[in-house]
Amino acid sequence: MFYNYFPKASQTIKNLQKTALFTMIFFICISTCSFAADPGISKNEILIGQSCALSGPAAGLGKSYLAGADAYFKSINDSGGIKGRKIKLISADDGYEPEKCKQNTTKMIETDKVFMLFGYVGTPTAKAVLPVVEQSKIPFFAPMTGAEALRKPFSKYVFNIRASYLKETKELVDRLINEKKLRKIAVFYQDDDFGKSGFDGVKAAMEQYGEKIIATGTYTRNTIAVEKAVKDISSKAPDAIIMIGTYEPCAEFIKEMRVLKSKALFLNISFVGSEILADKLREKGEGIGTIISQIVPFPNYMKMPIVKDFNDIFEKYNKGKDVDSIGFEGFIAAKTLCKILSEMPESMTREDFIKTAESQQIDLGGFNISFDHTNHQGSNLVFLTQIGPGGYLTRLENLYLMYEYSMENPY
Repeated sequence: MFYNYFPKASQTIKNLQKTALFTMIFFICISTCSFAADPGISKNEILIGQSCALSGPAAGLGKSYLAGADAYFKSINDSGGIKGRKIKLISADDGYEPEKCKQNTTKMIETDKVFMLFGYVGTPTAKAVLPVVEQSKIPFFAPMTGAEALRKPFSKYVFNIRASYLKETKELVDRLINEKKLRKIAVFYQDDDFGKSGFDGVKAAMEQYGEKIIATGTYTRNTIAVEKAVKDISSKAPDAIIMIGTYEPCAEFIKEMRVLKSKALFLNISFVGSEILADKLREKGEGIGTIISQIVPFPNYMKMPIVKDFNDIFEKYNKGKDVDSIGFEGFIAAKTLCKILSEMPESMTREDFIKTAESQQIDLGGFNISFDHTNHQGSNLVFLTQIGPGGYLTRLENLYLMYEYSMENPY
């Protein structure tokens, strides 16, 4: 009856009801979108995926990297997270095998719906998932590899923190020739993309001095079949041998060369897993004098704020476990990631992450990281360590000050 007598009032009420309904729907949509703009982002969580070796001959690398990264993520979560969101890291075991890594990655993107990928360990595995990364347009942050395949051609989705293998191998060659006056250099390397990337770095560095590699030897990934490499390299009596491999085969190679009374100086790049290598060689002192290049500062050098930060946080979440360089790399990667996430706008999309990362100049406490829209190489720093007395790692400023191996008295 009311609507019959007051038709205009009736229409006004209906319009107000529609307006109120549309307004309510609008704000519900805005609220929902702000917490689920991209996969892996919710009101309370940021979901990140990682594939790495947690079993097999390279497991020590994956476990160490994960321990360092996880310690920092836990410290952030315990202090409230990133804008109220906790970091959740899914870590899947790939055994350092490319095909398994691809399977893990596809599952994390399509089923788990992660926001981004983080901390992959190794060149063959990281390289294998690059097509998936490009197709999915998902950030791929801080892979533990120095291979050029992760740097050239440039990808807007790949962010590297560690210095490249080209930088590491050039540092080693420069030091050998300029400080030790050694030019008869051989290369022992893993017969895959990782090893070849390091081999190419040594070759390029040697060519700058007008020199050639005098001998090479290889082994198959995830094996310690080094016998042929030992024979091929020892026959040329090199002054120094640069090794591009993981701790198990490199330790076996050094031991076999020591048996043959080789006087060569052994040098590794950082991916070897320095502390694990030292442990493998400690029993008879075979490792004394072995040089390892590093892409993070020495993890016991407490004069640097980032080192103290790492030691304090790592000890809190890994009671009784010793710090190492690989764990420190994982810690630095996690801290850099959280710095970027904390600067992102509230929408927190993958594109937001990329744009925010490309505007960062980050001081982690004596160790600086920077990215821009044309360069996703965060750091180019290379440090040196060596296996010293007792078979333990020490900092090394230059090769003039290194410990020399003695066959008669290893220690």
